[in-house]
Amino acid sequence: MKNALYDKEVTCPLCKNIFRTKKVRTSSTRIEKRDTDFCTYYTSENPMFYGVFVCPMCGYAAMESTFHEINGAGKKAIEENITRRWTQRSFGGERTIQEAIEAYKLALLCGQLINQKKGVIGNICLRIAWLYRYANDPKETDFLKHAVRCFEQAFVSEPLPIGNLDEVTLMYLIGEIHRLIGNYEEAIEWFSKAVGNPAIKTKKKIDTLAREQWRLAKESFKNKKNQEQAG
Repeated sequence: MKNALYDKEVTCPLCKNIFRTKKVRTSSTRIEKRDTDFCTYYTSENPMFYGVFVCPMCGYAAMESTFHEINGAGKKAIEENITRRWTQRSFGGERTIQEAIEAYKLALLCGQLINQKKGVIGNICLRIAWLYRYANDPKETDFLKHAVRCFEQAFVSEPLPIGNLDEVTLMYLIGEIHRLIGNYEEAIEWFSKAVGNPAIKTKKKIDTLAREQWRLAKESFKNKKNQEQAG
């Protein structure tokens, strides 16, 4: 579905190189289903594959939404830790899952070097986890763990919303990631917070999801306790 892709021209804020990177036409996206942590599956080209811009000249990478948010200290950190070791290569073509993972991991490294907000880092880690899920790779769990730690830190220390995650949705997402990695007590706690938040009344889908996943977390926690006692 190559006609679903188009070239976007981008100017690197670090080295001023002008490069092209692929994007998916919004009109071409076709959603098949969504997982309970919002991981989306497409019957069309997956726009998430192209969510990170990578400068082929200097190696600076970031999510599209934060690509131009870099200050002088950040530029210096990228130049010293990425650019000096960078072998020029382009991520501007059609991306495989592995190439998308590489792009997101580079964005994660750059984000850590320039001290991006924990919410941004959490979003990158969550998307890496989803990419590994598409590939049926157990490394998914490692990045879910990184993501939930970042989101918890962001929840208490950063202004909301975080990306497109408002307070209630973020509470739910933290709970669901904890449930997916087997932290049932933490999941129950966060689902309880979400359901108890008055704002959830305006979000029927999140309310329904939170209550159902809360029930599943309680069942899993009970089963885990029973197994421990039996063992």
